[in-house]
Amino acid sequence: MCGILPADVPKASDGKLFWLLFLLLVAAVTARAQNVLTWHNDNARTGQNLKETQLKPSNVTYPTFGLLFVLAVDGTVDAQPLYMADVTITGLGGQVRHNVVFVATEHDSVYAFDADTGARLWQVSMLKPGESPSDDRGCNSISPEIGVTATPVIVPISGPHGTIYVVAMSKDGSGNYYQRLHALDITSGKEEFGGPVEIQAKFPGTGDNSLNGYVLFDPGQYMDRPGLLVVGQNVYTAWSSHCDERPYTGWVIGYDLSTLAQSHVLNVTPNGNQGAIWSSGAGMAADDSGYIYFLDANGTFDTQLDARGFPSEGDFGNGFLKLNPELKVVDYFNMYNTVRESDIDDDLGSGGALVVPPMKDADGKTRYLVVGAGKDTIIYLADRNNMGKFNPNNKGNIYQEVTQVGSVEGLGDGVWGAPAFFNNVLYYGAQSDVIRAFRFSNAMLLSTPISTTSIPFEYPGATPSISAAGDSDGILWALENINPGVLHAYDARDLSVELYNSNQAGSRDHFGNGNKFITPTIAGGKVYVATTSGVGVFGFLRNSTESEKLPPTRK
Repeated sequence: MCGILPADVPKASDGKLFWLLFLLLVAAVTARAQNVLTWHNDNARTGQNLKETQLKPSNVTYPTFGLLFVLAVDGTVDAQPLYMADVTITGLGGQVRHNVVFVATEHDSVYAFDADTGARLWQVSMLKPGESPSDDRGCNSISPEIGVTATPVIVPISGPHGTIYVVAMSKDGSGNYYQRLHALDITSGKEEFGGPVEIQAKFPGTGDNSLNGYVLFDPGQYMDRPGLLVVGQNVYTAWSSHCDERPYTGWVIGYDLSTLAQSHVLNVTPNGNQGAIWSSGAGMAADDSGYIYFLDANGTFDTQLDARGFPSEGDFGNGFLKLNPELKVVDYFNMYNTVRESDIDDDLGSGGALVVPPMKDADGKTRYLVVGAGKDTIIYLADRNNMGKFNPNNKGNIYQEVTQVGSVEGLGDGVWGAPAFFNNVLYYGAQSDVIRAFRFSNAMLLSTPISTTSIPFEYPGATPSISAAGDSDGILWALENINPGVLHAYDARDLSVELYNSNQAGSRDHFGNGNKFITPTIAGGKVYVATTSGVGVFGFLRNSTESEKLPPTRK
């Protein structure tokens, strides 16, 4: 493993050089293997693994492909499992290299399993003496306990062996609640950099839970739902409320990767209320320049604008935001009816953002876009260099809105997740809707899908993932949230072609109850799917001809 710390990289005064060097270092470490180190595979949140050479539309069929085993853990798995290849771990047999899948639970545990055999390599609890995971805070959103909800993030070049960053919630016997950021060595689970650190914050404002001119972060009032994000030297967390129970506001908080010192704080509704950041578990997205994008939930928005066209009191509820790495809002978009949408809880905040790869428009101009959708069923495409801001009298102040989906008015019952991107196609799985594939043409999204699945996905819909070998052999994977859960695989070129589902072989491939906001992880010829009690691991069945073609399991 590489032992280069991000702190060892020279820092540029504006941070851009550092961010570029950081990306190059991570690319050098991960180029040898197909790793899934962050929510939905990359900071753009495309959901695609383009190095999957084993799984193909021709061989993912129920006679040859199915459930291999279930990773048993001590609680619900709401975070996406992460995968890292070729990790050297010291055990009774000395130093052994493993492909590792990392699983975090709502019981405040993190596990490392051998990704090929299911053997447990290590397990750690992040509870301090006398503590337990948090209760559900009187809300059924995460129940019966709250521990680790957000997908962690792995930085292979942090610490001596690589580090996994995790946020865990807990409570003590006196009823005090805690949110802590942990930095764990990926080879042992040991705490690094003097961690964990308590998550505390304040920000200038007079909104909910303010005192002496500052809004205060109350750890009992918040959950860390969106996946963690690493940009440059910082790991960013974003915060949502428990079932919209005030008082709360919208927080983004950054920490230094190598010291765990708090580096940056933003509150997006500091002089108002609400404005949670939850995105159905989707991590905030980032582009190659380090700018951060996310969809904010219902909350205060100041319709009176300043000279720059920004909300006069700094309240960005129900907005599509762009931040710089120092967590300053540098641009945004709010729809003309944003206040009404917030009032009826029809907000953007249920959806996640995706940074679209650069593409040329009909005039040959390169466009840099970001896409998102929420409860109002509209797909919003913003120009990352001019997102549109707010105009109460103009519905056209954004790059593109897709309101008619074929012959359907919008996306199902709204989006409670995020899309995937592959080969110039955007895949959306809205609530109570089929998964729809929309093609880009000349940097515009065509409103008529090129294909759809044959079945709808009930609440919360689906956040799909893509496996492919470059631009070939694309497979779309999605979880159906029913009991038992159903894993589906479709040909990414034509979603009407279902390759496999985990009900086709009767009960053989049943892997546990479905869970909301789950996106499959695909790596190394296997698919990892979180449930309310563990992680189902799918791959080529051991006696199949496809299994015989696989490389030997690492020992």
